[in-house]
Amino acid sequence: MTTVPYSGPLGATSVQHAPVIETAGGLVWRVRDGRLQVQLVHRPKYDDWSWPKGKLDEGEALPAAAVREVAEETGKPVVLGVPLPGLQYLTPEGRVKRVHYWAARRAQGDVDGRALGARAPVRPVARDEIDKQVWLDADDAARRLTRATDRGPLDALVDAHEQGWLPTHAVAIVRHGRAVARSTWYGAEQDRPLTPLGHAQAAATVPVLAAYGVTMVLSSRWERCATTMEPYVRASGLRPEYSDNLSEAKHERSPSRVAATVRDLLESDRSSVLCTHRPVLPTVLDVLGQHSRRAVANALPSRDPFLEPGEMLVAHVAATAKGPRVVSLETITPPVY
Repeated sequence: MTTVPYSGPLGATSVQHAPVIETAGGLVWRVRDGRLQVQLVHRPKYDDWSWPKGKLDEGEALPAAAVREVAEETGKPVVLGVPLPGLQYLTPEGRVKRVHYWAARRAQGDVDGRALGARAPVRPVARDEIDKQVWLDADDAARRLTRATDRGPLDALVDAHEQGWLPTHAVAIVRHGRAVARSTWYGAEQDRPLTPLGHAQAAATVPVLAAYGVTMVLSSRWERCATTMEPYVRASGLRPEYSDNLSEAKHERSPSRVAATVRDLLESDRSSVLCTHRPVLPTVLDVLGQHSRRAVANALPSRDPFLEPGEMLVAHVAATAKGPRVVSLETITPPVY
């Protein structure tokens, strides 16, 4: 597993200054009769079989672009799981193109309906762009793929399947958006509001949380956290849970209650988001580390401020015989324009 959606450095090339084209997509998977199957699409313009993917729209976050492109090219919505190794190559025009991939499962209306409701409508692509789709066993898919480089993400998907790391739920940890500075706020600390930038950061989390199928919202009751979650609550129609235990003051007196809350989210089978404050993050990260593989635990933020305002950490959690296990991490800064 990788800790970021794109794996592999750009490396030294003679075109480091060239513009980068960012694209995103997914390997849609399912298990039938004990066999891992994946979905490929055919592009008639190039007469090739590949993974559904496409370019980012302006101001679009990578996870949001991935679920949009997969829905456009397969006609069905998906929910993102663990990130997979990405690809990069030079286009004929000399530009660097990078493709970011995730494992993705078909969305289920009864489970993911609220998250799907928070997404923008998607229109399927025209037949002259994608004219065929096919489900294949993983070995058959490896042979059907037109480009050998597309087998890299598939190899990682197969490995995750064999490890039992494909069925996961997400636990997103969000630091509230940018707030009015303490030095310029003369009201009660719990009422300190977001700045205009903070409101924009809050709005930018909506498509990202929806991409991971978040159906549970927990937040500090303090104004800056509750307001950060408001756009997603409004878009999804979810009923949030607010807790004083996630505030700075209550955490200082009883960090064990925050730890218990995080453990509950890891043990749940629902994808969730927890919004809290910078001083609370060390306790949150400590619990994640206790339930992580060593490589994942070593990748957790270790320096103050741990997350920037509006930034989120997405933990992908698999159920194992020994309890919940964080098998992959992503740190995401939703774009704000």
